Amino acid sequence: MDRIKAYLIGFLIAVIAIAAGVVWYGGWKLLLQVILTLGFLGVTLMLLFFTGLTLYAESWKYGIILAIFTVISGYGLYLSIKWRNLYHILAIIIFFVAVLAFGIWYISEPDLSISDRFRSAGSLESAGKYKAAARKYEKAGNYLKAAEMYEKLGWMESAAWAYEKAKKYEKAAEIYEQLYEKENDTYYLKEAHEYWKKAGNMDRAAKALERYAEEEPWFWEDVAKLYEELRNEEKTKEAWEKALEYYQREAEEEGVFWEDVGNIARKLGREELAREAYKKFLEYCLKEAEEDPMWWKHVAEAYEYLGEKEKAEEAKKKYEEYRQKIMKTNSKSPEDKTD
Repeated sequence: MDRIKAYLIGFLIAVIAIAAGVVWYGGWKLLLQVILTLGFLGVTLMLLFFTGLTLYAESWKYGIILAIFTVISGYGLYLSIKWRNLYHILAIIIFFVAVLAFGIWYISEPDLSISDRFRSAGSLESAGKYKAAARKYEKAGNYLKAAEMYEKLGWMESAAWAYEKAKKYEKAAEIYEQLYEKENDTYYLKEAHEYWKKAGNMDRAAKALERYAEEEPWFWEDVAKLYEELRNEEKTKEAWEKALEYYQREAEEEGVFWEDVGNIARKLGREELAREAYKKFLEYCLKEAEEDPMWWKHVAEAYEYLGEKEKAEEAKKKYEEYRQKIMKTNSKSPEDKTD
């Protein structure tokens, strides 16, 4: 048993013991009086705090409402202490339960007025109350109609969300493309790409991702792979060429990308460039291996790219030695490590 459970059990035992003591001293009537008194005391203090906080924020309307609730709760506290007018106490309890139920019901649809809550989605739509109608359609699970309402409001992202819920992915994709044209935010192209994929229109998905890659060039490789799946050789080659340009720029700053340059150059049949890139990748890996032996694995890969099998095997052995050493260290017991 953990400490928290022990504390909870101890607390429950203490509460039961106190309740039993109250019943033994004054009967069930006294226990009910104590419970009601403590309950009204807690509610009154809470309402008093929020009333003060609201009035301090100069929110007079809600401050006055909370002040009225505080007075009612305080009256219930007074009646509980004096133990008189039990029907008044019951009425106050029913009042607060009703207020709580109304509050939960109200915040379940915060965008709707009281009158709109009792109207159908169709009548709200006919009255031109598209926002309220959309909320009603959503609640009923009619996301297609909700999307139409959002489009009439000009809330295009909400419309796209509703079309997604309705599994009309192509409509969501079209909206995101329109949003890109309007906002010039590449995020929308990425979303359009995802929804075209969900819609099964891989050609449109590739075009959207291609436009995205024009501004976010590290996605050219994904564009190339997508066009490969579509067997569009011309577009595939064009995307790989752009991916190669991107990785060449990155490799000049961070040598680890020479491997990507080599792989793409080989894919494009540019063997001379591929070999030059692998050599630079090997230089980078050898330098890193001096500090971190884990890099011997990549040294071996670089040698294999260059066709130097013997050196690749030597690098693999060094990596295996390092790996065995790590495994042996990790397998030691805590007592062995402290010796």
